[in-house]
Amino acid sequence: MPSKDQDWRFTYDRCIRFHETDAAGVVYFANILSLCHEAYEAALAEAGINVRDFFSGATLAVPVVHAAVDFRQPLYCGDQVAIALTPQRLNATSFEIRYCLRNAAEKTVATALTRHVCIDSTSHQRHPLSPDLEQWMQSTALPPETG
Repeated sequence: MPSKDQDWRFTYDRCIRFHETDAAGVVYFANILSLCHEAYEAALAEAGINVRDFFSGATLAVPVVHAAVDFRQPLYCGDQVAIALTPQRLNATSFEIRYCLRNAAEKTVATALTRHVCIDSTSHQRHPLSPDLEQWMQSTALPPETG
């Protein structure tokens, strides 16, 4: 999972809503991935990708094939959260996104990872990442480590 010192390429700020919490008053565990996906959509939109077209799956689809979340501290209704993310290309047809969720005190409350595979919507076979997605990842990817 990402470290606190990682150089994040996109950050999405939002407030936790009541409907995202459970009976104990904390964010329901599955909603952490929903928050991450919301940040992913915002990052694509900021990069100029039409999210309606992107998620329509008309010709290509980019399903999540793996997801993992580590929880460190609870989030409550009304809490401000910053969701930082960095995508990384894995190969010609797949990529992953690392997320770090921090509260207003800048403490990490959760980290997450999603892996995505690009497929042809008709054949359901792997397909090279779209040029828009490649450009988004290049513009937001971390520089290669040296040394």
